[in-house]
This record gives sequence, C-alpha cells and structure tokens, in this order.
Amino acid sequence: MTWGWTGVRGTWATPEAESSLQRLSEVGGVNWLTVAFAALQETAHSTHIAFRDEPTVTDDELRWTIRRAREHGWQVCLKPTVNCADGTWRAFIGFFDQDVPGEPSWTQWFTSYREFILHYARIAQDEGCDMLCVGCEMVQADRQESHWRALIAEVRQVYGGLVTYNCDKYQEDRLTWWDAVDVITSSGYYPAGTWPEHLDRIERTVERWNKPFFFMEAGCPSRSGSAARPNDWSLPGEPSGVEQERYYREMFDECAKRPWMLGFMLWDWPARLYDAADAARDDDYCVYGKAAQTVVGAHYTAVAERAAFSGHP
Repeated sequence: MTWGWTGVRGTWATPEAESSLQRLSEVGGVNWLTVAFAALQETAHSTHIAFRDEPTVTDDELRWTIRRAREHGWQVCLKPTVNCADGTWRAFIGFFDQDVPGEPSWTQWFTSYREFILHYARIAQDEGCDMLCVGCEMVQADRQESHWRALIAEVRQVYGGLVTYNCDKYQEDRLTWWDAVDVITSSGYYPAGTWPEHLDRIERTVERWNKPFFFMEAGCPSRSGSAARPNDWSLPGEPSGVEQERYYREMFDECAKRPWMLGFMLWDWPARLYDAADAARDDDYCVYGKAAQTVVGAHYTAVAERAAFSGHP
C-alpha cells in the first residue's frame, strides 16, 4: 500500500496518523508500505526544489513513519516525489534537450533534484528502508538518460537497498535505462477491459531487461466512470463502491495470470482517514471501509499463503 500522500507537514507523527497505520494493519496481507511524500518547485520550468520547506513533511516525521511501519512488520519503500506548486503535473517538467546559456536547463534541474534525492537516500539508509524510488512519472525527464544514470550511481554510493524508478502508465517500454535500477515499476492506471493488452506489452519489457516488476501505483477511485479513467482523480461522478470493487477484481484476476507480476503498492491510504461511517460517500482512491477493502485483503492474504506454501518470500 502507498501511505501518506501528499506528505503535508504536520499530518504525520500524529494520533491520526497512528490510527491510520493501525487501520491499514487490519486490512490483511499487506507486507510492504510505500511512504510517499512530495516537495515543491514553483512551475514546470523551475530549477529549484524546496524540499526543506513547507509543506513537505519534516525529516523527523519521515523517520517516525518509517519506524512505525517497521513496528507493524512491513517492509518499506521510500518515495520522495517532486510536484509543481502551480498545479502542473510533474510529467510536464521540462527544458530544452540541450542546455542553452541564459535559459533554465536540465543540468540545473538535476543539480537540485540530486540534492533532493540524495538527502532522502541517506535517510533511507539510516532507517534501513528496503527500497528507494528515485522518481515518479517524470515523462519529459525520462529522456535524460545520462542524468538519471549519474544520479542512480550516486544514490548507490550512499544507499545499499533496492533502487527503482516509477514510470508513468504506457511508458514501461519507452525507458532506455532500466538496466540502471534493480526493479522496474510503473503506475498501472489502465482502463477496465484493457489489462491483457497492456500486460502483454509490459511482459515484453520485463523479458527484454530481465528485471523484476511490480506496479508502484495502481488503483481506481470509488466513483462512477472511474473504471474507464482510473488515473483521473478529478473525474465528475457519483460515489460508487461497486465500480471500485469491480475494477480491483478485474485487475487482480488479470495480473494473477502473469507469474512475473510481483505485486502492487496500491494508491492510496492517507495519513488522515475519513470516518468509516463516511466510506460510502467517499469517492477517492482509498479503500478503507469500502467493498474493495475486502477484495484487497482477500487477494493479498491468498498470495501470501501461496508464497508461504511454496517456500518463496
């Protein structure tokens, strides 16, 4: 499960956050937690990432969360992410392909991004995190292969765990530097009815690079129409737990047919949960108190039991 987004300062290391983690531990079968949080740059063309400033969670809040996750028995993936303060999606962060004097550049941006990622790589090492995700859905930046390779090489100098990158949906077969990471991951927000074709495409990527694969993000809002556009958190529609439940059943069923598909970091479980009595009125991704929670718990538990029976972790 992905926990804590968007990582707003003051919302972690609280009684509400403690309660959220406890409720998550009751789902059943969850054995990994992606601790996801964001830092801001002003626009898609800014070159400074203000990760030490509000609203990003503090290092103390982050360490608290990692330690609480450990107490619940979960393995931890740390996922520092950059967002634009003006609301532009991070996939559109971009600059000229080659640096041009007097213009903001990829070199300037990666200089700031390097400081950002290495800061959290050191925390991941200190706290014994099992995995570090060095980027999320940076579609325009994906083409900057040399910058990513240099960054990952530096990360490995300070962090000894698994390293991954979370590409966006439809991008799995477009990255040219998957060999630099340990695990291939992506945001699997694929429309209902299309899973086989996308899994076929991803399978070819997994075979080409000979790397493990899982979905670093996946899920569907509990909202009418969302199964056709599961990545659109702003899609108009009425709350629909039934639509979300059906989507999860299809996603799990189709992915279970692929032995190379290792799992999900489902999106998402917030630090501040709504009241269980309000679950039917909540139309966001979180499955707490909804029919999809039962589907998730049953699927995860069954996978864990099969793994234990086979002797695999």
